[in-house]
Amino acid sequence: MATFLYRLGRWAFRRRGYVALMWVAVLAFVGLSALQAPGASDEEFSMPGIESQKAFDLMQERFPGAAADGADARVVFVAPDGQKVTASETRAAIEETVAALGDGSQVAGVADPFEARAVSKDGSTAYATVTYKVKSAEVTDASRTAVEKAADQARDAGLTVELGGSAMDSGGGPGGVAEIIGVSVAALVLLITFGSLAAAGLPLLTAVLGVGVSIFTIMLLAEPLGLSSTTMTLAMMLGLAVGIDYALFVVSRYREERAKGRAPQEAAGLAVGTAGSAVVFAGLTVVIALAGLMVVGIPMLTEMGLAAAGAVVVAVLIALTVVPAFLGFWPEAVLSKAARGKGRRGRVLPFKKAKPSKEATTFRTSQAPQPATTATLAQSADSDENGGTRWARLVLRRPLPVLLLGVLGLGALAIPMTQLQLGMPGDEAKPTSTSERRAYDALADGFGPGFNGPLTIVVDAKGAADPKAAVSTISEKIAGTKGIVSVAEPHFNEAGDTAVFSATPSTSPTDEKTKTLVKTIRDERPATEATADGVSFEVTGTTALNIDIAEKVQAALVPYLITIVGLAIVLLLVVFRSVLVPLKAALGFLLSVLAALGAVVLVFQQGHAASLFGVDQTGPIMSLMPIFLVGIVFGLAMDYEVFLVSRMREAYVHGESAKQAVVSGFRHSARVVAAAALIMVAVFAGFIGEEGAMIKMIGFGLAIAVLLDAFVVRMAIVPAVLSLLGDRAWWLPKWLDRILPRVDVEGEALSLRPADAVAPGPASDPDPTLDEPVEARV
Repeated sequence: MATFLYRLGRWAFRRRGYVALMWVAVLAFVGLSALQAPGASDEEFSMPGIESQKAFDLMQERFPGAAADGADARVVFVAPDGQKVTASETRAAIEETVAALGDGSQVAGVADPFEARAVSKDGSTAYATVTYKVKSAEVTDASRTAVEKAADQARDAGLTVELGGSAMDSGGGPGGVAEIIGVSVAALVLLITFGSLAAAGLPLLTAVLGVGVSIFTIMLLAEPLGLSSTTMTLAMMLGLAVGIDYALFVVSRYREERAKGRAPQEAAGLAVGTAGSAVVFAGLTVVIALAGLMVVGIPMLTEMGLAAAGAVVVAVLIALTVVPAFLGFWPEAVLSKAARGKGRRGRVLPFKKAKPSKEATTFRTSQAPQPATTATLAQSADSDENGGTRWARLVLRRPLPVLLLGVLGLGALAIPMTQLQLGMPGDEAKPTSTSERRAYDALADGFGPGFNGPLTIVVDAKGAADPKAAVSTISEKIAGTKGIVSVAEPHFNEAGDTAVFSATPSTSPTDEKTKTLVKTIRDERPATEATADGVSFEVTGTTALNIDIAEKVQAALVPYLITIVGLAIVLLLVVFRSVLVPLKAALGFLLSVLAALGAVVLVFQQGHAASLFGVDQTGPIMSLMPIFLVGIVFGLAMDYEVFLVSRMREAYVHGESAKQAVVSGFRHSARVVAAAALIMVAVFAGFIGEEGAMIKMIGFGLAIAVLLDAFVVRMAIVPAVLSLLGDRAWWLPKWLDRILPRVDVEGEALSLRPADAVAPGPASDPDPTLDEPVEARV
């Protein structure tokens, strides 16, 4: 692996013009194609295997077209205090508004509130429903403006008018302030880390290139694959974060090799061969976690996961090819001012590193200090103290207290996770400054809290002798269930063998009592169906669908965890050739993800410090959010594990003791890992400002999870555990060592580079040994 990537890095450095031209051509091709492609399809949300979806599918079968109607807008009228909407002047104003709502080429019809019995019992509230010929994504701004103008007419008459419904949601997507904030903070962190504008700008430039290719590709495939704007936003979020981080690690290693006196082309090859190997395996863990979302069985999650995984793959390819190519264009610019000034005068002589003993790669039986080797002597030339080494030594002096403090702290933060409530917040979760939220509240006040989330009962009466009588019996039984306040008249299909009616609960859609009510109706179904021979019924509707989704996600969480953790442990076993290091990595991830979910519950469900993050309304956590958070955080957690621990193993296999290897790993990686984590936190935190509830919640969850995983788990718990384990951390049974493939992530083959690898000469000079095996040049 390392040798192949070393060759790739040198090739990209030498053929930088071709590499840059190739990626620009790819960007231009997918960009132009995406601009000409149709927009994303607005397919109905699908959730195979749950009762709500089965009922919905039955409705589509028995009521062709009815279950897949276009968008709708709901106009809510509230009379002035002490008055009623049925008063003559008020009614006339509402009817005039309803007539105006019917204008427009996209409007299919308007339901008059007085004819549709859409007036509250106290007469204070009424609503009109506008249906459209197109779906919500296709409703034009002109159609929305027409609704707002009609509403203004009623407001001029003294009525309070609020607007809701899918047609009034203009949607969201990438391209907002969030990305600008994230990139700006990332640029500042990179500038502080590298002390060079070019070094700070290169990861940003390559990350933007990768995100551009990913987003345009998703746009190109959106219509045939049914991808949504949320999918695009998530791909941008992850692509930007990992794109910057992966380029950051390669550039950092390049600067390190240049500081040792390597020629620019050789330094680029070694950077891709070593740091690039870590990038490949880190990216692979993220892809595994995202692609593993397929096991959940939710099509939307599968699409989002695969699209985001594609963005990660592009980021890895960019880091391995474009970054060394750009280093070829500006080999000196990415160095610090001091390094550029030192030039060749500061070059150190390379040491030919000794081949590590067999014991160094398996299990050491002695804890005694290892004899000094040329590798350790070379290391001592670069042993200046920095913040990473000082922190590592502090942890190594008190590993047990650090471990206990980290575990107990994360455990305490994870406690609120036990009170996690899942749901799919709707308009009630929006700020009160929005018309949709005020319309929701007005309907709840006028018609009861359950009005915004009625249950839909689908009755299959094909086997009934008298379908109408059987459906009437079912309707009466459900109406008598405790918690149901009203039941609408059944609506039959043309064949007369299927009926649909709504049942309004007494509690709001997100109330736990509503969840209990749905369960009660389903549990009592055998007895209810027995009263009407030959019929069966199912419960669906938005409220029941959200309840079913939450239950399915909870049931899928454990199998999903087993799948991704199992695959990642196998992958890390190959990378680190150790049994305990992958297990430690997985347990550390569980700590950080549970703590992150606990923080999400604290803010978004319980409301602690909610105002600081722009959360106007607390409520249940988005059903899909925990499992998606688990997948993404797992991949990112393994990123830092690979980057940090691979440098420790590199030092260990080159002859250092177990504890000194931890210090060496922190000397080379701590600063860069910290910078990478801060960049990811900045990118994810920027999405907290998005309007979409799911994106806001995911942005917060990812930001806090990366913060905890990088700085508590990887920077504190990991070195403490490795210190306590000592050489046992790198133990691998001999039988397992024989069957595991060797991928050489540490670049062991590259450590045997000859002295002429640093021979002076222009960076652009041809390399006649490029195609020789590394061993042939030793």
